[in-house]
Formats: sequence, structure tokens, C-alpha cells
Amino acid sequence: MTDAYVRPDVQMILTMLAQSDQPLMSEVEPPVAREMYNMMATMLEADAVDLARTENLSCPGSDGDIPMRLYDKRASRADEGPAIIFYHGGGFVIGDLESHHSFCTYIADAMDLPVIAVDYRCAPEAPFPAAPLDSIAATRWIAENHGDLGLKLTGVIPCGDSAGGNLALVIGQVFAQEPAALPVIAQFPIYPATRMDAEGGSMDEFAEGFLLTKESMDYFANHYAAKDDDLRVSPYLGDLAKSPPTVLVTAGLDPLRDQGREYAADLIRHGINTNYIEMSGNIHGFINIRKAVPSAQQDVDKMIAAWKTLLSSLEK
Repeated sequence: MTDAYVRPDVQMILTMLAQSDQPLMSEVEPPVAREMYNMMATMLEADAVDLARTENLSCPGSDGDIPMRLYDKRASRADEGPAIIFYHGGGFVIGDLESHHSFCTYIADAMDLPVIAVDYRCAPEAPFPAAPLDSIAATRWIAENHGDLGLKLTGVIPCGDSAGGNLALVIGQVFAQEPAALPVIAQFPIYPATRMDAEGGSMDEFAEGFLLTKESMDYFANHYAAKDDDLRVSPYLGDLAKSPPTVLVTAGLDPLRDQGREYAADLIRHGINTNYIEMSGNIHGFINIRKAVPSAQQDVDKMIAAWKTLLSSLEK
């Protein structure tokens, strides 16, 4: 265990989950785990924001169409600007457009930017590299076809949480090597996984009792079946000096905390415009539990303020 600071509202939800008689996600098959994950989001997450435009889309992928969802607080946009491309978390096994729907509506409203969520294929039905292949293909398609969506995009901003944070960083590195039709102007990873071989430190300190456990991480990793020697799973293998400006967020009680810290430090050492924020006393997954953990909403607003500040600096 740990003597790290735990917020009172975080401790309440951790106690409630510890007392639950429900099986752990890592104890059930992936289809059941996905249902449990979405049910938990329904119980713990804030309500969705009503937007002028919420539209289901798809684009071609290497193994069929890739579902997406466009969020926008405006019914139409005459002005130019970037779009946030969102990749959901869930260990590359669980999660979909529904699990992160409320969060996507919130950031679309707060940022006043189009948000396009990508529903990449998940393991074990589609193990690595299906997730990055779909995410790369969808992001390239958006860059090339944004006019067909009624948008006048000037760039894309990869964003995601956990596994989706990994994909956001992967997109930043892949597109630095093979640019898309639009530039990656920034990247917004949220408590990202950055490597498959991380051990020690926060991985041990928060291995149990803080929502994301070592057992669940092993469950996800075994299904995803990725190796750490591929840029599409380990973005630190790329040329970090070519990374886009970054806001990287971690949670203080997260097994993934240290790898997020290290990645942010590496970006800074390579001279990248980087804003690193650690949400002290909060847990992995906090963007999806804003109803149950009110202080998580404050963290999301702090993160969005940093996003806005970074984008404003790029306009000067």
C-alpha cells in the first residue's frame, strides 16, 4: 500500500468499489467486461452536455469501416480551426463511443472545437496493431476529408485517456515521420500508457486498491498482445524532438503515473513546449467519474484551461 494523499471524495468511491460484490473486470470475459465498464460509466460519470451537433460517422479502415462520432457545440462552422481527435481508454480491450460520450460532449462544449471520437477495434478479437492502425487511418481520413464534414480544419489534436493517451502519443510520432494532409498542432494525452515494460515505482505503489490494478493491467496486456519494441505501442521509441506541443496529465494515485512523468520529462529535455500537470490525490480514470468524484470535475476544468492556454500560445 501507500501513504500517498487520497482526496476524501476519491476515498469514498474507492471504499464503495472495495465493498462491492461484483466480479472484477479482469475476472470475466471481455464482452462482459465491456458491459461492466459502460455500466460503471453510467453510474459514476457526469451527464452528457447537449450539443448542436452529435453525428455518427465512419471511414474506411484496413479491415472494414471505422465508426466515429462528431461532436460540436455549433451546428455549423464558417471559421477555420483545429479539431480534437479523441481515442478512448480501456486497455485496448474495453471502451467505445458510449463509454466516453459524456466526456466528449463536455470538452466539445468547453473548448468550442469539433471533437471526433474514434471507435478503434479492440482486443482480443483484434489484438495489436489493430488499435493504432485504425486510429492512424481515421485521423488521416479526417485530415483529408474534413470538408465533407462541413469543417474547415487547420490541424488535428490527438487526445485520449490511458490506452487512448498512448494512441494520441503514437499518432504524434507516426505523423512526425509520415505527415498527414493536416499538421498535428498539439497533443493532449491523459494519464497515458507509454510503454509495455514499465515496472517498479508507481506500478508497485498503486498495484491494488486504486481502481486500475496490476491484475487488470496484466489482463489488458495479455489480450492486446503487443511488444515493447514497436513505435506504435511505445511512442518513446520515436524522435521526441519532433513531437508537437503537449499538455500531458497524470493522476497522483495511478500505476501509470511514473511513465507519464517520464515521458513529459523526456519531451521537456528535447525542447518541446510541454505543460505537465499531475492531479494529486486522484485516481486513474478520473475523467469518467465526475459525478461520483466532484473534485475530478475541477481536474478536468484545470486540464481544459491548460489546453486553451497552449492553443492560444500557438496563435501568437
